[in-house]
Amino acid sequence: MSTTLENIKQQVSENPILIYMKGTPQLPQCGFSAQTVQALMACGERFAFVNILDNPDIRAELPKYANWPTFPQLWLNGELVGGCDIVVEMYQNGELEPMIKEAAAKASTNTEQAGDV
Repeated sequence: MSTTLENIKQQVSENPILIYMKGTPQLPQCGFSAQTVQALMACGERFAFVNILDNPDIRAELPKYANWPTFPQLWLNGELVGGCDIVVEMYQNGELEPMIKEAAAKASTNTEQAGDV
């Protein structure tokens, strides 16, 4: 049986666009997750998500792994982008969408498409 840390590493490596959030993209459970998902959805690409409210082990371990204390967390191509303020600011100044498109393009060259984790 794999550890929580191994699960996190696998999720981050296998999903080019991944958000750890409270709730789901269709039903966010906090305002910060809702704002981050809106910015991500506006970029028009599919992305994977993990609802940390359903995964208390990931909720406990991810901040240590990421060295980032809060949620949501957006990961692109295995790198932490940041949380709500950073993602929304990047979207507003036009930086986020090209990064999302690039990650999606890399994903489409892989044999597996990212879906819900």
